[in-house]
Amino acid sequence: MKIIVYSTGTCPICVKTKQLLDKWGLPFEQKMIDQDSALMAEFSKATSGARMVPQIIIDGKHIGGFSDLTELHMDGFFD
Repeated sequence: MKIIVYSTGTCPICVKTKQLLDKWGLPFEQKMIDQDSALMAEFSKATSGARMVPQIIIDGKHIGGFSDLTELHMDGFFD
C-alpha cells in the first residue's frame, strides 16, 4: 500500500495525521507543497483541486483529509 500525505510546514492537523500513520505502523511519503512549487501543481491534480491540507492519496486514489483517514481506520481498511 502506498500512502502519500500532502501537507505544509504550518499545518497542525498535518502533524497529527503523520503521527497517527506512524502510530498505526503505516509507512507514507510526505510531500510538502509549501516548499516546492512543482508539488503544488501535482497536489492540485492529484486531489482534483483541493485547497486544504492534509490530503491523503492511497494507491493513487484521493481519499480526503484527516477525518477521512480516521474513518477508514475505524472501518478496518488498514487491517
